[in-house]
Amino acid sequence: QVQLVESGGALVQPGGSLSLSCAASGSIIGIDDMGWYRQAPGKERDMVATITRGGTTIYADSVKGRFTISRDSAKNMVYLQMNSLKPEDTAVYYCNAVRLLINYWGQGTQVTVSS
Repeated sequence: QVQLVESGGALVQPGGSLSLSCAASGSIIGIDDMGWYRQAPGKERDMVATITRGGTTIYADSVKGRFTISRDSAKNMVYLQMNSLKPEDTAVYYCNAVRLLINYWGQGTQVTVSS
């Protein structure tokens, strides 16, 4: 089992920045991809950004150029730096880890972008 705990969600004004963190624990050996997903009210959970063990990243078109995902394997952490935030970025953000083809999820952290 892999446990994931997110932190960093907050209320921020449009144009602002926010950094999310996710700490992995438990059976962390063998974790492959890690990433961030988000779910807005009434919508499905969508991929925001993912990063492989080797550092290859993938971003949703809506966040390219504004968000940056990074990973510290030694600390079992994954981060999401979010800049130029927009109201449409408002959602619950979930950390994800894939290990032996099984998806693990954190409990989510709320990000609200509003003036």
